[in-house]
Amino acid sequence: MSRLLHLLALLLLSRTVAFACEVCSAQQPSIWQRFTHGGGPQGPFDYVIVLCAVAVVGVTLGYSLKYLLRPGERGADHIKRAILEQE
Repeated sequence: MSRLLHLLALLLLSRTVAFACEVCSAQQPSIWQRFTHGGGPQGPFDYVIVLCAVAVVGVTLGYSLKYLLRPGERGADHIKRAILEQE
């Protein structure tokens, strides 16, 4: 019951914490107005930086999920075989 109350309080408080205040919303471009705090992007180069960062994170996430779900270590000469098949 305690966990449920903590989760409910977190969900109720997260709306006020997660979204930008009125002052920050006024400084943002229309697409970002309710989502971020602080000053908005200063030019098109800022958007290029963000898009590159999103691409790097996406590729990294894809590869990490791929190798987590299917590591592909099935070779008979793989290094783990030396430890697993000691006799």
